[in-house]
Amino acid sequence: MCVALPGLAICGESGQLAGRGLDGFYRGGRRLLARCHVRVAGREPLPVRAWMTGADSARFVGTLRTAAATGPDPDVVVERTRHADGTERITLRSAAPRPLRLPVEVALGTDLAELAAIAAGAAGPELPASVHDSGLRWAREGAAACVIPDPPPADALASAGLLRWEVELAPGGTATVELRVRAEGAGPLRAAGHVAGSLAPARAAGDDHRVGPLLHSAVADLRALLLRDAAHPADTYLAAGAPWRCGMAPAEALAAARMALPLGTRLAAGTLRTLARTQLPGPGPRAGMIPGPRRDAGPHLPPSCTGTEATLLFPVLLAEARRWGLPDQETQELLPAAERCLTWLRTTVRDGTYLRDPHPTGPARCETQAHAHRAALLGADLLDAHGRPGATELRQWAHTLRSAFRADFWVEDRGGGRPAMALTVDGRPVPHLAATAVHLLDTGLLGAGILAPGLLDKVHTAHLARLLGAPAMDAGWGLRGLGTKEAGHNPFGHRTGAVRVHETALAVAGLAAAGYEKEAAGLLNGLLDAAEHFGHRLPEMFAGEQRSAGTAPLPHPAACRPAATAAASVILLLTALAGIRPDAPARTVTRRPVRSAPLGEVGLHGLRVAGAPFAVRISRLGLAMVEEAADGLQLGA
Repeated sequence: MCVALPGLAICGESGQLAGRGLDGFYRGGRRLLARCHVRVAGREPLPVRAWMTGADSARFVGTLRTAAATGPDPDVVVERTRHADGTERITLRSAAPRPLRLPVEVALGTDLAELAAIAAGAAGPELPASVHDSGLRWAREGAAACVIPDPPPADALASAGLLRWEVELAPGGTATVELRVRAEGAGPLRAAGHVAGSLAPARAAGDDHRVGPLLHSAVADLRALLLRDAAHPADTYLAAGAPWRCGMAPAEALAAARMALPLGTRLAAGTLRTLARTQLPGPGPRAGMIPGPRRDAGPHLPPSCTGTEATLLFPVLLAEARRWGLPDQETQELLPAAERCLTWLRTTVRDGTYLRDPHPTGPARCETQAHAHRAALLGADLLDAHGRPGATELRQWAHTLRSAFRADFWVEDRGGGRPAMALTVDGRPVPHLAATAVHLLDTGLLGAGILAPGLLDKVHTAHLARLLGAPAMDAGWGLRGLGTKEAGHNPFGHRTGAVRVHETALAVAGLAAAGYEKEAAGLLNGLLDAAEHFGHRLPEMFAGEQRSAGTAPLPHPAACRPAATAAASVILLLTALAGIRPDAPARTVTRRPVRSAPLGEVGLHGLRVAGAPFAVRISRLGLAMVEEAADGLQLGA
């Protein structure tokens, strides 16, 4: 899958586009070309190898024996290089001892279907082609696409959808044909990820061979998923993932931008400005909300509202982006939208304690209380920093919530207890152990490198750490969405047992920050092992089957790959090892590294703190040494 949104190119490992399933070149969610089938001398090249050369490109190598071949060895190599921008280059290389004259045929076709229709099995038949500018063109109501070849073919047969060349190859010679797939009326694709400065070019190296390619792939995937706000092209944000969710998903965009703050604050600012323009106006109970769709929560709870999550994430991202170096002018421009989010929170809770989701008759979810508590504390910090009212009220409510949560949400059992998934409308706890509990460990960054207090006390935090590190939750590849001992567990259930990369990364960072390094290291190493099986390109989720010797993690058929939260999770995982906690307004950065150094020595370069390049090295002794930082930035440990 080659991605440079709004462009996509999807195929199997042979490189042939057969017109089946999701095969094709896409732009803006429409399939411009479904079939691109290459034959040389009347035969398909034998596939030899396929690999990604970048987030937006792939290479396919095949071989064939010509009629002039005298032995079993192939004498022609056929190489195809495919780009998400709609370009494909077909190169033939000859190893024959005599000149070759080979017919090359490319069969093309498309249905111009929307991705949603294709996924639902309603793509429709291929459209008839017409000859256009030495290539082929297809059209239907409201859409048209063409393929422009270079050099022009010897024959272009519209009825068969066929382009044909006679290629002459000298001994050791090469010949190339290039195809450009275009939507009619549209110019060459200019992906938002090519905008300079959107994300810092971070890189990693060290004792563990996995960290370098993993970070490289993560940054490349984030760039591939960048989109521009159509009305404000300077503002970029992340699509949720490809191929299924190539548009804005507010909660995922905010969460990914937050984890990607070590790559700079430009993405956070663009995401915040884009979502501020969607904020619901008043009056009314939804005034100040960032709207978002419902999300399935599994069989134990009704669907949650991602709008609630996004509204609570908005002030958190703004507050933490300020700590990482978001300029004060941009912070102040976004502050009114953050204030409206915080006003919605207090207005919705009113005199109550818990924030229900969906409001007002839904359950009080564990993770929603964690999001609300963090938003209140970081929001209060943000308001105080800019001399705005309301901070005291937010902190008082957060204190009340903390006391009530510790009494109401802890479910005692013979194993020492667990946090409830939720409280029902009548106050009964839903006792199932789920990965959503990791949000209790994600408390948020305040000033001077201090983390906000959490909803759990130290004793309950210690017990949660043991639960997350136990086999019922740790699949050996990462954290299951629901424990194996819980009713309704399904290793492929996206909320009931699959390993979700984002939640695993939050668990690693939260456990490390709380001092539970053994449990954090186990989850970290399992996830990095899984990443190797996925070519260092982590999917949104994968099956939570128990790891055993000689096995590999099972892909989830509905997972996005690349996915914004999965790629951004890699940034969180690696920077958590160094424990980087900046406070750009105070011109300080604190380092609280993982002392056990679970990956050995690791160097992180090309990060950004306080608007300047930042590099840090974690030694094998668990010491974090800053190698590059902004002038005047005070370093603490």
